[in-house]
Amino acid sequence: MVEELVTAGVATLSCGAVYVMAAARVVKQYERGVVLRLGRLMPHVREPGFTMIIPGVDRLRKVNMQIVTMPVPAQEGITRDNVTVRVDAVVYFKVVDAADAVVNVEDYRFAVSQMAQTSLRSIIGKSELDDLLSNREKLNQGLELMIDSPALGWGVTVDRVEIKDVSLPETMKRSMARQAEADRERRARVINADAEFQASKKLRQAAAQMADTPSALQLRLLQTVMAVAAEKNSTLVLPIPVELLRFLERAHEGPQHPSVQAAPDSRQQPEPESEPEPRLEPGVEPDLGPGPELEPELRPEPELGPEPEQEALESPATAPYGDGGRPAGDGPSESGTGESITGQA
Repeated sequence: MVEELVTAGVATLSCGAVYVMAAARVVKQYERGVVLRLGRLMPHVREPGFTMIIPGVDRLRKVNMQIVTMPVPAQEGITRDNVTVRVDAVVYFKVVDAADAVVNVEDYRFAVSQMAQTSLRSIIGKSELDDLLSNREKLNQGLELMIDSPALGWGVTVDRVEIKDVSLPETMKRSMARQAEADRERRARVINADAEFQASKKLRQAAAQMADTPSALQLRLLQTVMAVAAEKNSTLVLPIPVELLRFLERAHEGPQHPSVQAAPDSRQQPEPESEPEPRLEPGVEPDLGPGPELEPELRPEPELGPEPEQEALESPATAPYGDGGRPAGDGPSESGTGESITGQA
């Protein structure tokens, strides 16, 4: 009898141990337990710690409540300004309602992944290339809102969405590199021109000061020579002041020697004007002056043209009316007058 009781006790303990082992469950701190009894959802979610279920009747599903980091595969699309890009992102989400994550969606991880890919494609089509490159915060907020809206019914909330990388075609990279280079070149030229402008203003003030004090230019020249000589160079470059060059130029352009000015160009020398021939009175031979003696037969005789006064003063002896007088009926003789005129001539 005692042996039977001992055997029954051992069997009972064994069955109890097996039942406890089959019914005992441990829910971790970052998990929540959802119990389905005969296929029906139990209203109470099992908290972390030790818990018991009815073996064969209850089914416990543990749901991770930690934040899940899910990379979104790279999606290729065309932006609003017709540029082909390839964008990948990462989604941070967590389960806030374990019962909805088990009942409302078959696999909440896969659902969130597909929704993230679809939303990323939509964001690419609605945005421009400059927004993808420089205005990512706004795009991240829009992408988070697009994923979080349907995920709320799955018991999942999206904590953060980040666009990780934007891949561009090689041709677009080269174009953007040329644009950036041109912009940097433009800024460098503007800065250089501004520096030249400021330097020119200072140089103008220095030149005005040196013009008032000419000795300052000589002192500056000596400082330059000292600076060059301090380098222990074998060659010494000595600058020549501009005022010295101007002085030499003015000296070169000064009046020339009188002998140089008195020698005009033979090609431009004007011909000497011929002296007017002396006017000859009737009965007077021209004075030709001393000259080379010529043979009597070769001496040129002066050509004397008829003078109007000579014709008017012809004597009566040469008149065509005869040897001595005037024609009859012309009044008294004027021989005396003619002689006086001849004598005067």
